[in-house]
Amino acid sequence: MVAVVQGGEPVVIPNQEGNRTTPSVVAITDKGERLVGQIAKRQSITNPENTIFSIKRLMGRKYTTPEVDHAKQRLPYKIVEASNGDAHVEIFGKKYSPPEVFCHDPSEAETGG
Repeated sequence: MVAVVQGGEPVVIPNQEGNRTTPSVVAITDKGERLVGQIAKRQSITNPENTIFSIKRLMGRKYTTPEVDHAKQRLPYKIVEASNGDAHVEIFGKKYSPPEVFCHDPSEAETGG
């Protein structure tokens, strides 16, 4: 969500689809295209293992914690252990930390995972 102040009042700027909020969902297609927000959410039915959501719950967590174990049981994407013991996700054979999923284009990101 992005907002500006106009005439002393906050005004939320709609996203490309005209909505005032964007779902925290990122998907990677088999062609490497990165989809964000509502469009990623819509294609999650056909590409669940490469559609990442609820990943903020994994930030700062070790792979061996009960919270991560619970997430592995209910989320369709692959949660893996990074070399430092943190919980990462694997998309098309590459490991990404939770912040990398939303902050970078995963096709270009480099990780130490």
